[in-house]
Amino acid sequence: MRVFDASSMIYAWDNYPMLQFPGLWEWMASQIETELLMMPRVAYEEVAHKTPDCQIWLDENSIRKLEISNAILGIAMRIKHLIGVTNDNYHPKGVGENDIFIIATAYDHHAELISNESRQKTPDLPAKMKIPAVCALKDVDVPCMSFIEYIKRSGEIFR
Repeated sequence: MRVFDASSMIYAWDNYPMLQFPGLWEWMASQIETELLMMPRVAYEEVAHKTPDCQIWLDENSIRKLEISNAILGIAMRIKHLIGVTNDNYHPKGVGENDIFIIATAYDHHAELISNESRQKTPDLPAKMKIPAVCALKDVDVPCMSFIEYIKRSGEIFR
């Protein structure tokens, strides 16, 4: 199972228009239908806010939205502690609260995370880490890939 971050869904929507890449979107719809592809509710809400037409497509294809459970809240608190975030004082160059919930959701569901947040060298402060760096922490260990990596790993050929 894979979960989409808002950044990767918006990237796909903006860079692979449905009219020009219908096979890609048909394949993604089949991934949604078989629940191989899902979204944390917080990521879905970000997409809905930024690209309402993408939200309509997600709804038409019945994307499963993963809710924040008590277990996910606990995982999120542990991740916040790992990167040194206290009292919800997130660093402006690092992950935000929704990002932590998205990572915690992927962790809880033993899922790979698809995120188009930029890769980075280890920052001087852990709180400056972006999603891929947080996912790569030894105590988090959530597989994380970009949208393009997701497509390449699928082995699908879109016509």
